Amino acid sequence: MAHFAQINENNVVTQVIVVSNDDCPDPAPDNEAQGQAFIASLGLTGEWKQTSYNARFRKNYAGIGFTFREDIDAFVSPQPYASWTLNEETAKWEAPIARPEEGAWHWNETTQQWDEYTL
Repeated sequence: MAHFAQINENNVVTQVIVVSNDDCPDPAPDNEAQGQAFIASLGLTGEWKQTSYNARFRKNYAGIGFTFREDIDAFVSPQPYASWTLNEETAKWEAPIARPEEGAWHWNETTQQWDEYTL
């Protein structure tokens, strides 16, 4: 199965669909043009970019609200916190300080640090 994301004029993903391997037979990502042609044959308009369910290409699987960044050929999730920055190599958002490895933590934007969950 191949997955395709429709992006709007601002490169924001508005929907993600699945295209059968019968309609998109070449191995991904070389089958993007086949998938786009099949989608157009269904009467679906707009711009469609292939996305990888396993993130083998375009760095992240697209989701509604993600942005397609042509400059890094990646789908990027919405920024979770104002203080986080985008690592353009991984297309993932990073906190100003690394998350502790042990325990369960959540980011506190007010204090700009990781707080441990308590039960």
